[in-house]
Amino acid sequence: MKIGILSAGHLPPDIAARHGAYPRLYADLLTGHGFDFADWTVCDGVFPPSIDAADGWLVSGSKHGAYEDLPWIAPLEAFIRALDADRRPLVGICFGHQIVAQALGGRVEKFAGGWSVGRRAYVWGDDTWHLNGWHQDQVVAPPAQAQSVASSDVCRHAALAYGDHILTVQPHPEFSAAFTADLIESRGRGVVPDAVLARAEAALDLPLDNRAMGDRLGAFLKQAHARRGAGAAGS
Repeated sequence: MKIGILSAGHLPPDIAARHGAYPRLYADLLTGHGFDFADWTVCDGVFPPSIDAADGWLVSGSKHGAYEDLPWIAPLEAFIRALDADRRPLVGICFGHQIVAQALGGRVEKFAGGWSVGRRAYVWGDDTWHLNGWHQDQVVAPPAQAQSVASSDVCRHAALAYGDHILTVQPHPEFSAAFTADLIESRGRGVVPDAVLARAEAALDLPLDNRAMGDRLGAFLKQAHARRGAGAAGS
């Protein structure tokens, strides 16, 4: 199964040099599932030729806001709507979570409570997942077709499910503790309030559920692909 990564941003060069760019982070997150990967840097205007260019899709994080007036936002939203209309498997992470919601009729805004950076507990049904986050924007009004399936103490709609073919999450399961520590130094100082950064740094040694979430997302993509194939065979 081929996963198309839609890269909606660039990591700071020093971070990418140490940890890899977005495509590598997501390939590592989804390792063990037998996926092949291709990537398109949509924030630079580079888009796939069609929704048939991959079997499943992932929209990355970004420093940009989904609501910004940027030339690649509308084409990305159109691509997401095409994926949804054809029930293609799709995962969104952080900005990806937000842009999918906006493309399908939801609303994204800066959270009145400010930044969420570092490890938080996300309640998903009977489970609790500890994952790193890095965001100020949130989905404040999900699309009508979306089901809110996870939340944290500062994020009401931390994961959204759209039928059985789209799943998006606000936190960053691809962010390790070391990555978050480096990002605090590279992008956090002077931008994120000191108290928020101090809270994040105090949690750097605590365990994360990145591997488990990566497996959950990988299994979702494979199951959505299998369901779509079974549906096509039966039609």
